[in-house]
Amino acid sequence: MLSKDISIILASASPRRSELMRQAGFTFTVTPSSVEETIISETPDKIVEDLAFQKANDVYQTIKKDYTGKNFIVIGADTIVCYNGEILGKPEDEQEAFDMLKLLSDRTHQVYTGITILYKCGGEKQTYILNEKTDVTFQAINDYELKEYISTKDCLDKAGAYGIQGPFAKHIKCINGDYYNVVGLPISRLYMELKKLNIF
Repeated sequence: MLSKDISIILASASPRRSELMRQAGFTFTVTPSSVEETIISETPDKIVEDLAFQKANDVYQTIKKDYTGKNFIVIGADTIVCYNGEILGKPEDEQEAFDMLKLLSDRTHQVYTGITILYKCGGEKQTYILNEKTDVTFQAINDYELKEYISTKDCLDKAGAYGIQGPFAKHIKCINGDYYNVVGLPISRLYMELKKLNIF
């Protein structure tokens, strides 16, 4: 898929992001970041941008010695769920997952994904940072339905305690924006940004 001899490194352990990139035809390797993420901004769009940069830069600094004299790209991403100004991360346990989903029931919330592209080309490092927002509206969900979903454990490793592409899909009333952004990576936006760099 690449028109040049450029390696792509995904700085994320998320199987969903890897799957989206594979489906889109990307050839890449995965090197998860081990950085301890620090929130330094206040608005959700800037928070995800900062966290994506921290991940990408951590991996960039780790692997750059292995790519001396070569062109490469590191892609970092981070996704958060936000409702009424409150950031909803990954739940610590089933009770917190229940509380999050109860809060979002019959309401509209926002999903933000930040992306950082670190591009080493001809010895120069270039940085590109962006974010994508999607509005998601849940159906009204009763307690039995919430507990039934939580019992699948699908909620525990996802921001906002749900995955749009799994068993929770039946509770999604509508979305406004990029579906794949809610999964964890706005793949079309990423592709278009890389095209601007004349990589494809």
